[in-house]
Amino acid sequence: MSVNLLDFDTAGLAAYFAAQNESAFRAKQVLRWIHRLGQADFDGMTNIAKDLRAKLKNSAFVVPPRLVSDRVSKDGARKFLFDIGDGNAIETVFIPEDGRGTLCLSSQAGCAIGCAFCSTGRQGFSRNLSAAEIIGQLWQANRALGASPSGDRAIGNVVLMGMGEPLANFDPTVTAIRLMLDDNAYGLSRRRVTVSTSGLVPAIDRLREECPVALAVSLHAPDDALRDELVPINRKYPLASLMAACVRYLDRAPRDFVTFEYVMLDGVNDSEKHARELLSRVVGLPCKFNLIPFNPFPGSSFRRPSAGGVRRFAEILMEAGIVTTTRKVRGDDIGAACGQLAGQVKSRRAKNSFRETDAR
Repeated sequence: MSVNLLDFDTAGLAAYFAAQNESAFRAKQVLRWIHRLGQADFDGMTNIAKDLRAKLKNSAFVVPPRLVSDRVSKDGARKFLFDIGDGNAIETVFIPEDGRGTLCLSSQAGCAIGCAFCSTGRQGFSRNLSAAEIIGQLWQANRALGASPSGDRAIGNVVLMGMGEPLANFDPTVTAIRLMLDDNAYGLSRRRVTVSTSGLVPAIDRLREECPVALAVSLHAPDDALRDELVPINRKYPLASLMAACVRYLDRAPRDFVTFEYVMLDGVNDSEKHARELLSRVVGLPCKFNLIPFNPFPGSSFRRPSAGGVRRFAEILMEAGIVTTTRKVRGDDIGAACGQLAGQVKSRRAKNSFRETDAR
C-alpha cells in the first residue's frame, strides 16, 4: 500500500526505509528534499539513486492538502483554505511581521471543545488531521510565500492555534512539530513553535515529556464558574489542576513563562474585578498575558469591549509586573482573525462532547 511521506518525521521515515531494506541515511536525504526544498516529485530528488526513486514512485507519494483558495486581507494577513476530503476544509492563516511572519495551523476539522466564543467550536467536530495534513499546511504555505531552495523562509514562527485542539490530536501534532524542529526540514527553534491548548492537563504533561515547545493556554476567565461556561473542558480540568500543570511544564519549557490567551468579551470577563482576580490566580507562576479583543462572527451574541476597557484591563495586569500584550486585530475582513476560523466541517459529533480518549 502506498504511503504519504509527509506523515513521517525522521524516525518514522528511517523505519520506513529500513522496512524497504534501504539505508537509514536515506531518511535525512528524502526529508530534506521534501521539506527544506519543497520537492514532491521523486524524479527531482537528484542525489537519490535511480532504482530507489523508481521504488518510491511505486510505494510512496508526497501529497499535502489541496489548496482551494488563497485570500489576502487589506492588512496583509493571508488565509489559505485546504480541502481535506469528505466535505471538510480547514483554514490556515499567515500573519506578516517585520522580517519573517507567523503561520497559524489547524490540527482538526472542527473542534469538540465547544468554547462559547469560537467560530470553529460552533461547527462541531468531524475528525483529527493526519500529520501530513498538519505539516502539509506549512509545506503549502512555504511554496505560496516563495520559500527559496537556499533555505530562505517567510515563516519564522508557527502557532498551533487554528481550527481544533492540538493536544486532543496528540500523536500527529507531535510528529508535525518534530518536523518543524528538524534541521533537515524547517529548522525552527522550540521557542518559535507554540502549542495552544484549552487546558487538557494529561496531554500538557505528556507534551512536557515528549516534545516541549512554547505553551499557550486559552484561559479566558479568572474563576471556575465563568470558565465552565466559556471553556467547557474546565469542568473536567478546573483551574487549580490546570495551573499546576503549567508549573510542571515550565521545568522543561524552552521559554521561562507560559502565555495565557484571554479573549475579552464585553460585559462578560472584561471588568477591573476580573483583572484583579486573574492576578490572584497566577501568583508564583511566571507568565505573560495576551489579551484578544473578541472578533465577531455570524451568529455570535458576544461583543468586543471598548478600546479603553481593554487598555485599563491591561494596565491592571502590567502594574502588577506581568508582561501583557493586546493582540492586534488582523485579517478580520476575510474571517482570518483569532476565533473566526471556520473552514467547512461535516460534524460527526456535537460540540461540548470532548472525550478523554481524544487526548491520548
